[in-house]
Amino acid sequence: MVTGYHRPIPLAAPGNSEVSPDRITLATVQMNLLLDEVDVLEVSGDPASVDVTSVEHDSRRVVPGTLFCCLPGRHSDGHEHAAEAVARGAVALVCEHLVAAGVPADLVQARVGVGCARPSMARLAAALADFPSRQLVMAGVTGTNGKTTVTQLLAAIFGAAGLGAHVIGTLGGARTTPEATELQPILGELRDRQRTTGVPQGVAMEVSSHALVQSRVDGIHFDVAVFTNLSHDHLDFHADMEAYFAAKASLFSPEHAVAGVVSVDDEWGRRLLAGGRIPLVGVSRTEATDVVLALGASRFTWRGHPVEVALSGGFNVENALLAAEAAVVLGIEPAVVAAGLGRAQPVPGRFEVVSAATGPIVVVDYAHTPASLARVIAEARSLAPGARVTVVFGCGGDRDAAKRPAMGAAALAADLAVLTTDNPRGEDPDQIVAEVLTGVGPDALAQGRVVLEPDRRRAIELAIGRAGPGDVVLICGKGHETTQQLGTEVVAFDDRLVAQEVLGCSR
Repeated sequence: MVTGYHRPIPLAAPGNSEVSPDRITLATVQMNLLLDEVDVLEVSGDPASVDVTSVEHDSRRVVPGTLFCCLPGRHSDGHEHAAEAVARGAVALVCEHLVAAGVPADLVQARVGVGCARPSMARLAAALADFPSRQLVMAGVTGTNGKTTVTQLLAAIFGAAGLGAHVIGTLGGARTTPEATELQPILGELRDRQRTTGVPQGVAMEVSSHALVQSRVDGIHFDVAVFTNLSHDHLDFHADMEAYFAAKASLFSPEHAVAGVVSVDDEWGRRLLAGGRIPLVGVSRTEATDVVLALGASRFTWRGHPVEVALSGGFNVENALLAAEAAVVLGIEPAVVAAGLGRAQPVPGRFEVVSAATGPIVVVDYAHTPASLARVIAEARSLAPGARVTVVFGCGGDRDAAKRPAMGAAALAADLAVLTTDNPRGEDPDQIVAEVLTGVGPDALAQGRVVLEPDRRRAIELAIGRAGPGDVVLICGKGHETTQQLGTEVVAFDDRLVAQEVLGCSR
């Protein structure tokens, strides 16, 4: 447990910073010292003769001084790109079999076990940065839904407690959790900032199941780990829900975290709590009393302190409670936690109210799983009793296709569902729609409860055009995203801006 961070520390830093994985230069370390951190089966050449300045697995990003890690993957094998990496300046290789083709005979190579290249790379990247997470205040958040909001709330609390506040997650990069070779330089830069300024730096990081399976956070020390919930998603990557849960649960182990905070309102959370390998705190929504929910604000009492957070919906009360209890585990006083939650800004694309002044209430949300879609519809009904609720939704291409029928079924909880295109990527949009419709059924189509409009802009226009004053239009699936991927073409498209344009034209 990290203690002592509840004392206000003078800090001239801006608000929460969303950290992006740009390359940051690290110190030079002899390769033999780095190899002390991994299990090496065989070495070719003299590692003590090699100075390493970066660790990389993408041959296109190699620069002189790079230790190149040959990662076998689904679509390509890093061993086949070793020659290109060397040509770009790689000084040594970490591999699962020694490479002969296209590389100098005296090139230093370290062979690790089959399946060990990824975790070895993560440890090497951490070692090159001198394990910076051990010197930072680290919170890791995992779960299907709510990760982005909880990390943003934690960052607001960090700021109130006098820490530098930083977020690593969905809003700051292409991946929810960056690769280890990107993460460790970021953490190293924050550690160096802490040394220079004397101000403790707090990091709230989204930790995806992909990242855990692919060892991206190996070598990172989390002072607290947070579990939000688990529902159907990513089953194109995980074999089944059990495998998905096992991936999430692995964060709550001594290898990754000191302590954990778990939602017990979720059945998977209760299971995690029962089998915990580290000290865990269970959190329930019932711990919030005097709850008042409104569009754009939620008020409640927690540990005797009044809290007002600029977020809508009961699920965001749950997210706030998880962030609050995680902060307490870190040693932050409840009064400071409550103040920090009050400083939090609305999270982009997370039940974000675009317009509620006149005409329909328009809300944009990232909901892209059956559970999250059902929940935002339910929240819309509770926040606007008696209002007609319309949902605009679709399903992404090249992603978990098994959830598509369930998405269609979940959308039926709205009065009107407008099925449209999300990010089809490399798939045929018509095929995606057809799969969603298997969960809708012919009656809903015949009754006009579900309308098809493949063009997303026209779908938003249709939904807003059919809504009356005080009705709710939910635009779901893309949230904060500002582009749409159609095949290989990426075009500008922001649900929030489009909705504002449609609203402006309809007035």
